[in-house]
Amino acid sequence: MTYEQALQFWFGRVNFEVKSPKASDLKLDRMRALLARLGDPHERLRIVHVAGSKGKGSTSAMLAAILRQAGFRTGLFTSPHLVHVEERVQVDGDSIARTELAARMDQIARAARSGDDPLEPTLTFFEIATALGFLHFVDHQVDMAVLEVGLGGRFDSTNVCRPLCAVLTSISFDHTQQLGETLVKIAGEKAGIIKTGVPALSGVRAPEARAVIEETCRLRQAPLRELERDFTFRYHPARINGAPHSASKVRVQTWRGDWPEMQLGLIGEHQARNAAVATATVEVLREQGLTISTEAVAAGLAGVQWPARLEIVGRRPLVVLDCAHNVASAEALVRALATSFPLRPGGKRHLVFAGNKDKDLAGMLDVLTPHFQHVVLTRFTNNPRSVPPEELAALQTPLTSARTSPRDEGKKTTVCANVTDAWHFVRGLARADDLICITGSVFLAGEIRPLLVGDQ
Repeated sequence: MTYEQALQFWFGRVNFEVKSPKASDLKLDRMRALLARLGDPHERLRIVHVAGSKGKGSTSAMLAAILRQAGFRTGLFTSPHLVHVEERVQVDGDSIARTELAARMDQIARAARSGDDPLEPTLTFFEIATALGFLHFVDHQVDMAVLEVGLGGRFDSTNVCRPLCAVLTSISFDHTQQLGETLVKIAGEKAGIIKTGVPALSGVRAPEARAVIEETCRLRQAPLRELERDFTFRYHPARINGAPHSASKVRVQTWRGDWPEMQLGLIGEHQARNAAVATATVEVLREQGLTISTEAVAAGLAGVQWPARLEIVGRRPLVVLDCAHNVASAEALVRALATSFPLRPGGKRHLVFAGNKDKDLAGMLDVLTPHFQHVVLTRFTNNPRSVPPEELAALQTPLTSARTSPRDEGKKTTVCANVTDAWHFVRGLARADDLICITGSVFLAGEIRPLLVGDQ
């Protein structure tokens, strides 16, 4: 296959990142059958498996950075991508090359089309992505692989693995059509990554979700370590937009003792919690015989890079890019802006927002809009789940009317037809001491980021 043929084969599959799946679409039979035809590459890897409603991508990136610093050749599988699809499969921070992608995709296509029962007609985009990751990691002889779950956990295609540790970062309301309308049901789906006898680690705080995870671990005889019971953390917020400037820091205490205060490369208390989960995961891996020094953990947390997570992409005005996509992540974003991005005297905050039709956009706007003087509503074009900005405006209007107060006077909303128009409009509006925050979806972040930093 050429690279173009490989992409045609891959993107020609059903893609549940574009079209939301029904619960009946989620199953592991196809994934297991495909991997069997490929020689079961997942069985030749040492894996850390990471699920959660939010924080799973950042936690996976932190763990991969730590493992690299500890001297392990490390694979990282994440989704979705921001700009280039190759970002999903990385070894030691380098995305899979186009030539390698084409070679591995040819291998997958041949396996999918072989035998009396070809798999090709029903394989999904994400199943193929997962197989691509496994093959690439085996080909590069990685020592450790960190796998981020795509959707849920129980029937996610990554859940064919038997990891060294299963990690659950958080449980909140997201993908409710597929995972359930309650935290108990959502937790049950995500706890599906817990395997019999395999250690599990949880950063989940909601009592009803914690109870599900605890019961799952009890039934599967999986040793469990939990935030606020077995490990805790203290967060020192960064201060970005004022003097003196300071970086984020975290101090973690685990069942094995206190860790020194460590600097964080990512901003926000939610990232400090993710760092605590990553640090506690290191303790579990150490108990299984892996050598990971304290210095490697500190260097990994300080140096981790994970674009579009409170990423600073401009200074005057300050431009912050974030891919918050549900109410819980919007709340985390608001807290981080308040603690780490104080406005200069006379400065204003501007919001650029676009979102997916299967998200609680009214809830997100209710959280976000009170903290901005100007709201710019737009849509991305790289995914059909994008909501027209006029529909977003209709959601925002009753919310704004319900809480009108003297401090809301002078606040404005502008509708822009596309991301480029939205960026040029808000950039022309903002002054040097202002702050522009762009958020609402990873697809918005992926489409607008090349306008801000170039196509890297």
